[in-house]
Amino acid sequence: MAAWPNRVGGVLIDGLIAGVPYGIGSALASSNNSGLSIVALIFYLIGIGLGIWNIVIRQGSTGQTVGKQVLGLKLVGAETGQPLGAGKTFVRQLTHFLDGAACYIGYLWPLWDDKRQTFADKINNTYVIKL
Repeated sequence: MAAWPNRVGGVLIDGLIAGVPYGIGSALASSNNSGLSIVALIFYLIGIGLGIWNIVIRQGSTGQTVGKQVLGLKLVGAETGQPLGAGKTFVRQLTHFLDGAACYIGYLWPLWDDKRQTFADKINNTYVIKL
């Protein structure tokens, strides 16, 4: 199973992929130039699109986001050891809200859990493994 610091590193890399264009959009939107509104919207949409592609589509089909690939990690189903598919990966992302519901303790759970799973991993019967 993947160590917690590696998982955090992967999330940070993935956050940059979607966050940079989204942040550029935010900066442009906050300017007083109404002509930049369309450009800001385009950057917002690029950020959202990259996030969906990376986390749902790419991770669903390969088990790896860009961040997981860089750090040699892979998301797999506990029963099959295979990538989840886009649908189950999307559901897993939705259940991550439980990880943050109680003071983000679910995200810290892999630090002491024998299987190194977050609450979302436990609910969806998934593992993040080190390749």
